[in-house]
Amino acid sequence: MTSMFLRRVGVFSFAAMVGAGPLLVFASGSGASTNPHTAYQTTRKNAGTPNSSQVKLNSKTGVVISYGNKYITYNAPSTALVTLGQALFLQNCASCHGNEANGVPANGTSGSFPDLVGLGPATIDFWVDSGRMPAANVRAVQAIRHIPRLNKAQAVAIAAWVNSLDPSYPDLPTPHLNNANVSDGAALFALNCAACHTIEGDGDALANDTYAPSLRDIPAFEVVEAVRTGPANMPRFTGNLSDQQVDDIVKYVTTEIQHPQNPGGFGLGGLGPVAEGFVGLLVGVGILMLIAYWVGDRS
Repeated sequence: MTSMFLRRVGVFSFAAMVGAGPLLVFASGSGASTNPHTAYQTTRKNAGTPNSSQVKLNSKTGVVISYGNKYITYNAPSTALVTLGQALFLQNCASCHGNEANGVPANGTSGSFPDLVGLGPATIDFWVDSGRMPAANVRAVQAIRHIPRLNKAQAVAIAAWVNSLDPSYPDLPTPHLNNANVSDGAALFALNCAACHTIEGDGDALANDTYAPSLRDIPAFEVVEAVRTGPANMPRFTGNLSDQQVDDIVKYVTTEIQHPQNPGGFGLGGLGPVAEGFVGLLVGVGILMLIAYWVGDRS
């Protein structure tokens, strides 16, 4: 029974947490495989999706433009956005990451900032679309989620230009939640995600003044990007979670976590059993004390 459960939900081997750098942004990586029929395969460890069954190529160039399956589809950003993306990058990102996105700013030294070349569109899109980049404070221990300075189209354009320098994966994901199973997603989330994000998805403190962020108000595609690319301290989940399993997790996050039903009554914001017990004790004892005072005063 146990072996069947493990095969169903996948086994997550906890990765060692990486020390936080000045930005906690992109980890460097190498380029993608040149084989168009294995779109998810790259020379960078855990950088794609483990079970792409549908690959679509550009009829003229033979370049992969989309891949995936009925659970998640990954689409490459349009090459028509490259020129716009370069202009946006030079205006918003080059002061830290350099004009060539290699992490070397003008008059800077190599390694001063993260090298973005070869990271894949999903990685770039995640950081820009979540508002973490451009960084509000480049000296912060951890980049904080903000209202994005650039809109979605601009984020995709920047991803298109960076990807044009060294095409890689994963591409931009679109999860198909109508094919997902929320109960399986709950089990997978408890096994793989709750240790850091908590079972309620509210996030929690980690080491060295870092933290796992809350999963409230996170769009579905961004959840996939985080799972597949492993931003900051988060490990990458690729070979150990299939697209079907990731789709299930996203379904659970975007329904039960972001819109809890609380069938048992008032959810108290998902504080957890210990905190809820204290609330119950405080309210219950307080009401009993008021009743006792009222009875004693009348007698």
